[in-house]
Amino acid sequence: MARAQVMLMAVALVLMLAAVPRAAVAIDCGHVDSLVRPCLSYVQGGPSPSGQCCGGVQSLHNQAQSKSDRQAACNCLKGIARGIHNLNEDNARSLAPKCGVNLPYHISLDIDCNR
Repeated sequence: MARAQVMLMAVALVLMLAAVPRAAVAIDCGHVDSLVRPCLSYVQGGPSPSGQCCGGVQSLHNQAQSKSDRQAACNCLKGIARGIHNLNEDNARSLAPKCGVNLPYHISLDIDCNR
């Protein structure tokens, strides 16, 4: 088989696999961390969240559509928050509203992610 034909078949296979419906993959903590990492200075007491921070918060909110995704994101955020030195809990609580994300619950280190 010619090299061009092999390449064409590989591209076709990738396109076919991309079109196949898959079960939703739960949000993982590495992904959550990468989205909210720009918020670190704010949750440590900085003056206001950056545009990049708010973009990550909004992206995470949009990606966490299913109950299992929201629970996974919640547990990841709790774990990340516990590891932040000098966490300013008031800033952490105000992060979502300051970024234009309305949540039906209050953010805290004690939140029950299973509810």
